[in-house]
Amino acid sequence: MSSAQTNVPALLAGDRRALARLITIVENRGPEARAIMKEVYRHTGKAHLIGITGSPGVGKSTLVDALTAELRKAGKTVGIIAVDPTSPFTGGAILGDRIRMQGVGLDEGVFIRSLATRGHLGGLSRATSDVIRLMDAFGKDIVIIETVGAGQAEVEIVKLAQTTIVVTVPGLGDDVQAIKAGILEIGDLFVVNKADHEGADRAVNELELMLSLDPEQGGWRPPIVRTIARDGTGLPELAEKVGAHLDHLRESGRLAEKNQATSQSELREIVTARAGARILGAATASGLLPEMVARVASREVDPYSAAEEILRRHGPTAGTDETGDGSDD
Repeated sequence: MSSAQTNVPALLAGDRRALARLITIVENRGPEARAIMKEVYRHTGKAHLIGITGSPGVGKSTLVDALTAELRKAGKTVGIIAVDPTSPFTGGAILGDRIRMQGVGLDEGVFIRSLATRGHLGGLSRATSDVIRLMDAFGKDIVIIETVGAGQAEVEIVKLAQTTIVVTVPGLGDDVQAIKAGILEIGDLFVVNKADHEGADRAVNELELMLSLDPEQGGWRPPIVRTIARDGTGLPELAEKVGAHLDHLRESGRLAEKNQATSQSELREIVTARAGARILGAATASGLLPEMVARVASREVDPYSAAEEILRRHGPTAGTDETGDGSDD
């Protein structure tokens, strides 16, 4: 009997071990991963997806721990996906989630899982969306995704999260770091953590100034919340703002728009990945790919022309004179 046949019913019945086993299968992209996700999909779409991003050192993990504790006080069950750097030796996550989130690690209403980026750019793991769905189907009210903290690559979280929280702290040497990291535009809420440190007022003022230059999106003005995550200061307000943002998304119709955009992005990614794998597989089997690699490496042909030749002979338009316009899209 397949893992989908045995573990998916157990997952839907609330079996934590089944959830852990299924996450391992989809993270490793096992042969049954696709069948599992096909079976799980119709049981998803209920959880509130919250992304927490920011530069390294801003206290994201401590904030996730404290926010989760606050959400649990309101009776919400929470899944946490902590996307960590990849070990160059094992391919696994380097940082230990339960070490960094000791406050909620033993709570039965919380499920924490670390995912390694495995070289995937954008601050997320390629399997993140599948793990979100597994936690959603498991019945978690809220799924929190904490990104790896890769600076300028963090904007990918907006493709998955319904509410994105951007975390900063005073005294990092650049109070407008969020703008330079390209994440000012994606924040639905901004947190100035470690607000007891010198420079907190300046950090808040800088964010207020920058937000005042950016027009409101759909009637929502991103609030700025001061927190001290290690002692819970500001966490009730943050939890309240998170709930208010979800209410706004529902009432304005933007939740449906976000879900539509997420579905489109995911579908395009799946089609692109599978089509690319088929084309490259066929080109490898025919010997064309290694031939073109050698010719590109020797500067006999440029990579664009080589790619066009592979697509001409093995692509979906093989046999036609369709080379495209040279754009990346």
